[in-house]
This record gives sequence, C-alpha cells and structure tokens, in this order.
Amino acid sequence: MNFQHFFCFYVVFCILLATYYQSLFIMTKMKDSEREFEQLVREHRGTIYTVCYMFSNDQDEVADLFQEVLINLWNSLPSFKGRSDVRSWIYRVSLNVCISLDRKKRRRKTVPLTMGVNPFEETESNQNSRQMDMLRRRIAKLGQFDRAIILLWLENISYEEIAAIMGITVKNVSVRLYRIKEELKNMSNE
Repeated sequence: MNFQHFFCFYVVFCILLATYYQSLFIMTKMKDSEREFEQLVREHRGTIYTVCYMFSNDQDEVADLFQEVLINLWNSLPSFKGRSDVRSWIYRVSLNVCISLDRKKRRRKTVPLTMGVNPFEETESNQNSRQMDMLRRRIAKLGQFDRAIILLWLENISYEEIAAIMGITVKNVSVRLYRIKEELKNMSNE
C-alpha cells in the first residue's frame, strides 16, 4: 500500500469517526432536551391546564388543547433564548395556541355529541363549585384577549408580567382589568 492509499484511508477513517462522535453528541443533547422538557412540563402543567381549561368546558377538548400546547412548546424550545421568564413564555405559548384553536373552532360549525350525563360535574350542593362555574361561564363570554388577561390576573401574575406576556403596557393592563371586572359585575346584574 502506497502513501496516497494510506492517506485516503486515513481521511475516510477520520471523517467516519467525526461523524460517529457528532451523532453521539447530538443523541446525548436530544436526551438532555427531552429530560429538560419533561421537567418543564412537570413544573408547569398546572399553568398549562389552567389556560386550556379557560378556553373549553369539555374534558376531551381540554386534553387536546393541552397536547397542542405541549407540541408547540417542544417545537419552540430550541428557539427559547431565556430573555423572559420561563413561566411567561409558557403562558404566552399556551395562550397563543388556545386562542388560535378557539378561532378555528368558531369558524366551523360543530354539533357536540352529548350523553346527557357529565361524569366530571360537581354536585349542586357545593356552593364554591357553583360560584366557580358561574365565574367560568361569565369569563367564557369575554373576548379572547380579555379572557387571557383575566386568567393571568386570577393566577396572581403581576401586572408587569401580564404586560410582557400579552405584549401591552402595564397601564393598559390596569385599565383593561378594571373594565373586565366591571363587565363581569354587569353580567351578574343581567
């Protein structure tokens, strides 16, 4: 074997070795990303469910919304730069997904399949449950943007964080919340 053959063999070997180590590195990085994502979902699943639940009364639809939010979070995880708080980012993605799917749902006519029995329904004797249900129904009558703002406020998120999530000023958050609260009060008088 002459020097040229040996050199070509050596170059091919180095390329294959580099490709192998690069693949190994990528696989390790992917497993790390999967673990990070699982931890992220574990820590914030309540937040995601709360947003999804504000956009639907149906358990199956809430589960579908939750799944769509997870898909969007997974797809946008590599582009998350950490410029904002993780919780704010999760709220923003969740709200965007739910609002987008809510718009699509409103555009098409559907007929719900009902069995006449809701296994998830609370008993009538629970006063707190009735009040929560009444509040949910009133909030559902609000526009999507207002619904998102009141949801964030009910989650005890600061005005500054709500402003960052919704892309509006803190003053605008304050004014909108005042108007939303007034609108909810007026609904109780109807």
